[in-house]
Amino acid sequence: MDGEKQQGLYDPEVYDADSIVALKGLEAVRKRPGMYIGSTDSRGLHHLVYEVVDNGIDEVMAGYADRVSVYINEDGSVTVNDDGRGIPVGMNKEEGKDALEMCLTDLHAGGKFNQNSYKVSGGLHGVGVSVVNALSKRLIAIVERDGKMYRQTYHIGIPDGPVEVIGTSDKTGTTITFYPDEEVFETTAFDYEVLQNRFRNQAFLNKEATIYFEDKGTGRSDKFHYEGGVSEFVQYLNRSKKAIHDPPIALVGERNGVLVDIALQYTDGYNEAVDSFVNTIYTPEGGTHLTGFRSSLTKTINDYGKENGLLKDVTLEGNDVREGLTAIISIRMPDPQFEGQTKAKLGSSIAQKAVSALMSEKLSEFFLENPATAAVVVRKGISAMESREAARKARDATRRKSALESGSLPGKLADCSEKDPSKCELYIVEGESAGGSAKQGRDRAFQAILPLRGKILNVEKARPDKILDNEEIRNLMIAIGGGIGKEFDLSKIRYHSVVIMTDADVDGAHIGTLLLTLFYRQMKPLIDSGHVFLAMPPLYRVSKGKKETYAYNEEEMAKAIEEMGSGTNVSRYKGLGEMNPQQLWDTTMNPETRMMKKVEIEDAMLADQLFSILMGDDVEPRRDFIIEHAHEVINLDV
Repeated sequence: MDGEKQQGLYDPEVYDADSIVALKGLEAVRKRPGMYIGSTDSRGLHHLVYEVVDNGIDEVMAGYADRVSVYINEDGSVTVNDDGRGIPVGMNKEEGKDALEMCLTDLHAGGKFNQNSYKVSGGLHGVGVSVVNALSKRLIAIVERDGKMYRQTYHIGIPDGPVEVIGTSDKTGTTITFYPDEEVFETTAFDYEVLQNRFRNQAFLNKEATIYFEDKGTGRSDKFHYEGGVSEFVQYLNRSKKAIHDPPIALVGERNGVLVDIALQYTDGYNEAVDSFVNTIYTPEGGTHLTGFRSSLTKTINDYGKENGLLKDVTLEGNDVREGLTAIISIRMPDPQFEGQTKAKLGSSIAQKAVSALMSEKLSEFFLENPATAAVVVRKGISAMESREAARKARDATRRKSALESGSLPGKLADCSEKDPSKCELYIVEGESAGGSAKQGRDRAFQAILPLRGKILNVEKARPDKILDNEEIRNLMIAIGGGIGKEFDLSKIRYHSVVIMTDADVDGAHIGTLLLTLFYRQMKPLIDSGHVFLAMPPLYRVSKGKKETYAYNEEEMAKAIEEMGSGTNVSRYKGLGEMNPQQLWDTTMNPETRMMKKVEIEDAMLADQLFSILMGDDVEPRRDFIIEHAHEVINLDV
């Protein structure tokens, strides 16, 4: 921007000490931090960074900043700097307190409560930076404005002293450095890639912003700036997919004070990847803006298809017109109403009307001006409808077949005697050898075993109607009991723990990834509800005479050898079939001694990208991913 700040979407207003409005109380934050940042695990820790960065992004959206810099420092702190106006300093007349101190110590103090200061904003309704302060053992705030540089420091939200002038400055902006409190958080180690993904997304959504990110401990850094905005975002999400039209369809405008920025592009795949944002904040559960988008998309495509003779005697459903669709819905609006403190779902009715009205007008115009692309989109929907009908017939046939067969369950399934799903576990094991050991070693009361013969179909590349042609997938669907695809019913599952138990080699890793892809794409509620687990069998058996122990990594193995002394024997388990039934029970299946990892999806957008990269057709993004993460691989037996 050639050093000049862009003019905001609204006329600039006075932003000074009296712009700050306060609602008091910080003690509650330390007492119940989960209410404010979601959790005290890694997700909550990273949320602290998001809150400070969001303040800088708010300045960008208001037209007063164009850069935000984020640093993970070697001492474990994080520094966030922006070139906005700087948090106001000076005595607030109403509160009799410095405005900077109010922002950092009063829970609901900030310019976001004053419509004259911010028309739109992200963050937690203005509580963000004070929450960060309350949950940090130390925080340093530096403000540059009015030709001066101001500073104030805090410990667990309490000021060390008054705001002081520490020098002069010809710049404006705010710099916050904070040290997360180890007494609050389970971990204080920041994950570069989690933050990297967040900042990349924010740069896509704010094409006028540049976000610089650096980990000073590792020297790793990134600079994010995207002139193409949300259209470039969609192209980035589709980098491992094959688009059936290019460029993405861009729909931009304003309705009833709501700014709408939408980009959509269809691929030759079968999965839907539609993500929504409000004031640059990701809404993973969607909400009214997403509802408006979906309803308008379905109606507009059907109307165009029928008016132009492309649809005869049929009406496409919502799932049909969204098959293979990648889209970003980004809106900006004053005072959005969310369901819940962490803003997972938008509840503002005005957003639905605004998005729906703009979509109907702009998409209809686009189709009229681009009939070739419109025809491609309608044909994609027709293909999806035909596939849906074929998949329905396949499911019906599978249900009829299973009902006729003895017990209606797969013959290879060794079921448990317990009938309460909440007490039942299903182990999916690789091959007959491991299946035999697992069947003998299990507790038959509550543990069921289903061995797989070979690798299941890669559902990332398969049409929905072809998925049930795969015998292994059919057996899994029938055994688990909830169905498959859009009709999956979590209330009908037969086991509340579905455990993937494969060998610790390349084939085992591949089978595990294929199964996770199946669950994520076709049985996602299983993962969302915490019913999918990864078994963690030991890699080594260390023995000396009659004494033996098991090690799950090389460090544990070395420690066991050291404790037992000379003359130890070490066995490397390359496959589960090498364990006898008792060993498999003792190490991997006994609830008292086993190790298991619950499969959790923290970021749906990132998960969608990873499955597309790892299991899609395009080799180059997969190669880049493997090269980037090769150093993280341990104990993978080729």
